[in-house]
Amino acid sequence: MRSIVRNTATAQEVQRLRAQMAQIQGRKLDAPPLPTHPALAELLPGGGLRPGSSYAIGGSMSLLFGLLAQPSQTGSWCGVVGMPGFGAEAAEKAGVDLTHLVLIPEPGPRWLAVIATIADVLPVVAVRPPSRAKDAEISRLAARMRERGVVLLVQGPWPQTEAMIDVTDARWSGLGDGYGVLSDRELTVTVTSRRFPVPRSSRMLLPAPDGAIAVREQPVVPVVDLPMRAVS
Repeated sequence: MRSIVRNTATAQEVQRLRAQMAQIQGRKLDAPPLPTHPALAELLPGGGLRPGSSYAIGGSMSLLFGLLAQPSQTGSWCGVVGMPGFGAEAAEKAGVDLTHLVLIPEPGPRWLAVIATIADVLPVVAVRPPSRAKDAEISRLAARMRERGVVLLVQGPWPQTEAMIDVTDARWSGLGDGYGVLSDRELTVTVTSRRFPVPRSSRMLLPAPDGAIAVREQPVVPVVDLPMRAVS
């Protein structure tokens, strides 16, 4: 009888903890992903930006513009924190709706508190951390993002991310032999996620001549490191 009571109590405790975790994470985790450009959606887990998740992105501003464009166009307010060099004109040309954009160029030393505050009203927040945050502070912020269903885009390394997004092998076009105007940039966008067995990669124009994103006519391919073989 004693063992039965103990097992029943344990089962009740598990159910209680599960209920607490569900409350902490919030129901918004079941919400559909925020829309992104089809070229990026093909690479991202779930086909978009998952509410309540964080993403570590490279330092390319064109990549950031591409991630903010669709959410802002569909009515989601976006915040950009700690990026004094953020070009509003370039962002607008890339498709970002400036009427749904909030800029906080200099958040100060309490930048984490600033993010936590604006997360109450903005569903998408992008930040370039001015300093390293403590693990406990990052965990508290992650819990708040999950509770509010906020997408966090971090320029630079960040723990507990849904995915890491970066660009490589960039090549500009438009310049001739000492003359011309830069027209577009072809590059490779790679997304690494624990949800993928291997990273996903695609070649695209970012920016295209119109400032937005254009897809190269080739399938999305996984990035696989092949062993080197000696050539005789």
